[in-house]
Amino acid sequence: MDRIEAMRAFVAVVAEGSFSNAATSMQLSPQLVSKYVAKLEDQLGIRLLNRTTRKVSLTEAGTHYVQHAQQILLSIDEMDSQLGGLQQNPKGTLRISAPVSFALKHMAKLITDFQLQYPLVNIELQLNDRKIDIVDEGFDIALRIGNLKDSSLIAKYIAPIRVILCASPEYLKKHGTPKQPEDLKNHRYLHYNYSEIDSKDNIYQWLNAKNIDTRGGFDSNNGDILVEAAIAGAGLALQPTFIASNAISSGQLTQVLADFELKPLGLYAVYAHRKLLPSKVRCFIDFIENYYGSPPTWDQSLLNQTARSY
Repeated sequence: MDRIEAMRAFVAVVAEGSFSNAATSMQLSPQLVSKYVAKLEDQLGIRLLNRTTRKVSLTEAGTHYVQHAQQILLSIDEMDSQLGGLQQNPKGTLRISAPVSFALKHMAKLITDFQLQYPLVNIELQLNDRKIDIVDEGFDIALRIGNLKDSSLIAKYIAPIRVILCASPEYLKKHGTPKQPEDLKNHRYLHYNYSEIDSKDNIYQWLNAKNIDTRGGFDSNNGDILVEAAIAGAGLALQPTFIASNAISSGQLTQVLADFELKPLGLYAVYAHRKLLPSKVRCFIDFIENYYGSPPTWDQSLLNQTARSY
């Protein structure tokens, strides 16, 4: 008996809820699907399914076994898909969701370069800062920034995202340059209120714990607006360097409390578990993995500026 096909039959029965439905999905006879599962149980020496005339249900052993079987089959299918992808050019429409500010500043050239290498892949890029449901909304890949929580999705780390506190030289001249976090009392703050930055690592959360008032500022769900406001002297902005680096390099903004910089977040490419990962998705993930460099391009000018200052 083919152990892999028996595992596929078992997983199909669990997914479809019956032997007949599993047989239909696998294009096999119900008798053959039942035989596969029975032989699998014989080889393992344990019952995986409870059977009645109305339904089938997992035993305790079956509950454990199906999780491992799904992972094994996923690995086999992904390997086959990757090998098959080497024999054909990726094609079709690739639907990508990405954060607004990041995409506007850093994805146009990425998409252009990707399509130069893979001209048969059409890109549909949608910009949205909310956390979309990849499966329900029909996306192949979502780029996300933050500290990702455990989920059934696969997340590929792409690059670090530094988050810094900054203000214009004019603002600092007028209100003073903080040297310690306690010096931030009575400053005006520009909050990004739709972000993973709003976490336990947020300097604003730290300030609130120290009873330092951070109210009376400017809240927005767009980082570009807040950076422009900071340039205009509106206050202190806590923003990722992929938005603020140009303003800092040009002297329009100055980093504040560099010694207290937060732990970097991450840029991730997120996609769903699939039995057969399309080659267009695999090629894009491989392409973006090292595209921005290490350190990423938006941080290189800051590092060069820091080196020149010494």
